[in-house]
Amino acid sequence: SIGVVRGQTINVLNKSIDQFLGIPFAEPPVGGLRFRKPQPINTPFKEVIDATKPKNSCFQNSVTALPVIQSEDCLVLSIWSPSKGNGRKTASKPGLKPVMFWIHGGSLRIGSIFTPTGDGSVLSTQDMVVVFTNYRVGPFGWLYGGTENEPGNLGLYDQLLALKWVRENIEKFGGDPNQMTIFGESAGSWSVSAHVLSPLSRGLFKRAILESGTLLGNKDVRGLTTESALIQSKQMAKSFNCSDDHQWLQCLRDVDPKELTVYMNLQPYPLHDSQFLPISAQQAFKTHDYSTDIDILMGIVRDEGSLLAHLFYPKSDSLNSSQEFEALVKTVAIPQLDAKAITEFYLKGVDTSSADALKKAFWRFYGDVRMICPTYLFAKQFAKSSPKSNVFFYDWTYGSNILGPLIGCTKDMGVCHGGEVEYVFGLPILMHTNDSEFSENVIKMWTNFAKKGNPMDNNKWPRLIETGRLRSRSVPKIKEINPSAPDHIMENPFAETCDGFWSNYFTSDQNRRGIQWLNDGKNHTIPLSMINRLMG
Repeated sequence: SIGVVRGQTINVLNKSIDQFLGIPFAEPPVGGLRFRKPQPINTPFKEVIDATKPKNSCFQNSVTALPVIQSEDCLVLSIWSPSKGNGRKTASKPGLKPVMFWIHGGSLRIGSIFTPTGDGSVLSTQDMVVVFTNYRVGPFGWLYGGTENEPGNLGLYDQLLALKWVRENIEKFGGDPNQMTIFGESAGSWSVSAHVLSPLSRGLFKRAILESGTLLGNKDVRGLTTESALIQSKQMAKSFNCSDDHQWLQCLRDVDPKELTVYMNLQPYPLHDSQFLPISAQQAFKTHDYSTDIDILMGIVRDEGSLLAHLFYPKSDSLNSSQEFEALVKTVAIPQLDAKAITEFYLKGVDTSSADALKKAFWRFYGDVRMICPTYLFAKQFAKSSPKSNVFFYDWTYGSNILGPLIGCTKDMGVCHGGEVEYVFGLPILMHTNDSEFSENVIKMWTNFAKKGNPMDNNKWPRLIETGRLRSRSVPKIKEINPSAPDHIMENPFAETCDGFWSNYFTSDQNRRGIQWLNDGKNHTIPLSMINRLMG
């Protein structure tokens, strides 16, 4: 629909893969289109689009930015597809391949498809068409302008337009638009959960893979509202001397984009009570107002909180008492936490005279509340509300040997957040490391799910919750992913934490073992001061 695209054929693991890097899917969001919803490309390019080399990454903070070329003209996607004659006819239409659509992570502040992990070629060797998309991050992707044209959630709208572009065009690249799996990690997983919940994304995909993270929050607290978001946006405008109530947005559009990237007080956060996310996850599951007819594969890594707590709460590395532990919990930017109850629960049986023991207890707490329980309970609520869907869950217990050391994950931290990514994209295979066979097995599970809705044949990976007359008594079953335990299935390792202590915090399920968190009947919102730290 945009014209002629020139890619190149590359050899990957002795297979020919057609690679297209940086295909534009929207008008450049520059000038008057800054802070606005992405606009489709209506006029085809007259010249052939060169998709043989990487393009721009979206503007992001210069301190944390990746070594990539940055520009506001960044709304592009990359495609890898088996060359003709490579594959089998496994899709719903003869000759077309299932499609996997990747959304990168980065706390919604940083990230790009043009990074060392931005390569879908190995996945494509499994008879898949693989798509990676850029989307706006930081203020460019999350500022709320208070109008229909500046609705906030711009990063999500970028992803949505890319999804629609793929639906309309992927057959030209050998992909089946009716066999689409969206998947992402961390902020990418949050984004996938947003598309699962959003009425705007219905019917665009058949399956979803969520690796560490969802938008499931405290059941009694509304997320970022339009009122709070507008205050936050105008505070940003004032910092750039754009204080006119009527012209502040236009004034911000005239600011040098490099200056906007260093503004850190507007934290990217999905906007609720909006067209994209009109209701909470809990409400959506209760009313069946979400994509109920899709299959889901979800999971977490064993030590989600270690690296994250080390980065965002460095005081956790030097705690000396239970009092200091409780004081640090009180600083965590998550609403309505009962610091005393958390301290009692996570320090039970812990040597509080040991700084190392206190540190690891804090890591466990932070991993549970930030990543593990929101992900697991989202999966469980989805499975209960959609009994006809396949829902699978994993606990990843094998460490990262390539990317982990590069991002500061030490052996002491265990299996850090994001530890699975290198295996999903086959980096050990490309680098010929000892983990090549394990990576091959992981890729087979991910691509099997994308093809069939089941990651393993012969029921070797049971569904999270089995259906049937005794469904209410079904014990959640979770697969451990580790090369030393290829067939290990766990029976609810989160019984005491997510289904116990945190159950009433995140869900409306009645669970007497869970602590009774604050619920005074009022409709709470997240304070701006907390939002400014929440996406840390």
